[in-house]
Parts: sequence; C-alpha cells; structure tokens
Amino acid sequence: MADNSYLVAFVRARLDEEEEVARAAGGEGWRCPAEVPGEIHDRTGAIAFSLRTLGYNHHIARQDPARTLQRIETSRVLLDEYAEVAELDTDRPDRDFASGRAFGLGFVVRQMAAEQAGHPDYQVKWLPRFTQ
Repeated sequence: MADNSYLVAFVRARLDEEEEVARAAGGEGWRCPAEVPGEIHDRTGAIAFSLRTLGYNHHIARQDPARTLQRIETSRVLLDEYAEVAELDTDRPDRDFASGRAFGLGFVVRQMAAEQAGHPDYQVKWLPRFTQ
C-alpha cells in the first residue's frame, strides 16, 4: 500500500488557493464585446481589463474567474475519485481493475500536481510515471 495522502493534500491545497483567487476576482464570467476590441468586461459591463494587443483580450477572457471555478470543481471530482483508491497507486500496480483505476487516476493527479512544480511543497517523487 502506498501513502499518497500528501500528494492529495498538496493538490487540494493548490485548488483551494486558486479558488480563493478566482472568488476574490468576482467569480464571474468575462466577455470581449465586439464593439470595443481589446476590452474585457465582467457580467455587469464594467471593464475588467483593457488591452490593445491583438489576441490577448480573448485569451484573458477565457481565463475568467467563472471558468476557473468550473475547472477547479472538475479537478476536485477527479481528485476525490483518486483519493478513494490512492493507496493502490504504486509503481508496480496489480493487474486488477482497482489497481488500474488507481494507477490511471494517479497519473492524472500527478499531472495536476506537476502544474505546481515550482511550489516549495512540491515533491519530485510526484512526477507522473510513464510506462510502456
């Protein structure tokens, strides 16, 4: 049995931090009105950002707090599924459904953790495993 509780706790903490930032930004969706290129508006019509550089406004609008909160929720579902079988996620899984599920979900959770590899609490042993 593997103890992947620190991995799970690390990813949960990063998701919680990201949620806090998205909520502090209003938790709302943004949009780029066609009549004012370069402006990103919140749901009330107020300007959230104003950029005149081609393409940045649409990219930033897609990273709105509402979309971030949706992605966090989806990530938490995956993380909860993994937490149920995390102890079965080992370097050499058994050849049964539960071990395969743990190994597959573990790969996803390790990828999620790797997004935060620059964080001081990140552990190199959490790098995703690549096997043939």
